[in-house]
Amino acid sequence: MERVMMKGNEALAEGAIRAGCRFFFGYPITPQNEIPEYMARRMPEVNGVFLQAESEVSAINMIYGAGGAGGRALTSSSSPGISLKQEGISYLAGAQVPCVIVNVARGGPGLGGLGPSQSDYFQATKGGGHGDYHLIVYAPGTAQEMVDLIGLAFDKAEEYRNPVMILSDAIMGQMMEPVVLPEMREVTADQPWATTGKKGRAKPNVINSLGIVGEDLERINIELQEKYKKIVDNEIRYEADGIDDADLIVVAYGTTSRVARSALNMLRAEGKKVGLLRPITLWPFPKPILSELAAEGKRFLVVEMSVGQLVEDVILAVNDRAKVDFFGKLNGSVPTVREVYNEINALLQKGGA
Repeated sequence: MERVMMKGNEALAEGAIRAGCRFFFGYPITPQNEIPEYMARRMPEVNGVFLQAESEVSAINMIYGAGGAGGRALTSSSSPGISLKQEGISYLAGAQVPCVIVNVARGGPGLGGLGPSQSDYFQATKGGGHGDYHLIVYAPGTAQEMVDLIGLAFDKAEEYRNPVMILSDAIMGQMMEPVVLPEMREVTADQPWATTGKKGRAKPNVINSLGIVGEDLERINIELQEKYKKIVDNEIRYEADGIDDADLIVVAYGTTSRVARSALNMLRAEGKKVGLLRPITLWPFPKPILSELAAEGKRFLVVEMSVGQLVEDVILAVNDRAKVDFFGKLNGSVPTVREVYNEINALLQKGGA
């Protein structure tokens, strides 16, 4: 395996290629442009397809076509661009078309700014489009996880026939770290459900999300909900650091988890009992571990770059059995290690830790 220094966006793109991605459709928007730039150069080298679509709407519908034919297909964008893709994402979920969607999030609402933000959490985890659907949502915390999780995303998209989102941000995409790149994988697009002609079947496969008859639409939704339950039962991922004897546990993901970890290391050096719970899957959300920790009498501080979105899922998970505090920075502004350190210290002093 190779170990190289790479920018997060480029590491993700190379990880996708090595995981068998051979179709990329996208449209330029800062701060994710390194992904399509990298794909434009690399896809011809692996006999893949790169196409800069005329819009985000076009790109997501091209994903529908390539994914529906059984190919490993990827699109990437940033916050306003992901908003434009929402109708197509709902169609993909309803038609159970596997694909991977990357959001390198920036500040909003509206056009917002180019700085990092985590204010797309609701959009990613609650279904930004219409209907009762879910994406599997991964939140990488390092450049290495950009590589690892994109490969996992393609595998899980195919396993569950469900779109998967990687929710990154401007800092995760732009920072450079050493990464270990996996070997190139050979994958087949010959899926039994794919729209690739009859191939010995009496009729060709048809993929759509249409349920004009009420009973048909109900059947589709029941099938989807049964699948989502399996995902919840089997696919929760998180990292726990020092939570067993902690009086206070910080919950954070992505860039803010890195800031929080530095603050916690300083506090532990002073003998403070603090821990970190980092969700890796934002959906399915790691409710069981949070519920368990709340029952043990732990307190929580949620740190995120938003006005407060992740905090709502933490509050629901602990279900009034624990105190949940919140420290947020608004779009484009990253909390400093000192700010998080001071916030935790103040809470510990209040709680008599």
